Amino acid sequence: MNAYVSKMKQKKESRVFERARKTAEETIRDPDKIRNVIDTALHMIGSAGSSSPFHELTDKFQAIVRLVRAYVNRQYRIVPWQTVVLCVAALIYFVNPFDAIADFLPLVGFFDDAAVLTAVLASINKDLNAFLEWEKSAARAAEEHLPRVVDAVFEEIKDGTAQNG
Repeated sequence: MNAYVSKMKQKKESRVFERARKTAEETIRDPDKIRNVIDTALHMIGSAGSSSPFHELTDKFQAIVRLVRAYVNRQYRIVPWQTVVLCVAALIYFVNPFDAIADFLPLVGFFDDAAVLTAVLASINKDLNAFLEWEKSAARAAEEHLPRVVDAVFEEIKDGTAQNG
């Protein structure tokens, strides 16, 4: 009986995620909807805090959000369409309070979110790592273009004599 229940739960999760994937394809094309999903996901992960079981995945989750945001803002487009769809589907699944296990159930509701996110991360790991490398190189390039502050000793010249100031 346990194996049957487990199999039924997996089927339900995959149906819910498949709906999220289809919704993701539509959402990516609508700037208002995708920004709403991003904002909601960031708010939820921020409110989950470090005490949630989801905490271990927080960095990767935030990287997914940044990847989607960079894609939507046309800053980073060298990523397969399917990767973007999977990322957005994971975000939609996460923000949906009525996914396979309702998130309003204390602790339990986040376990299916973590399972889906883990599966998506396994699928997009190479693309996500490439994005993270792109982020690092973009940050280094931005630092190189910042003006450097130079310490200098100024001397005040009065009446032909120099005085340290």
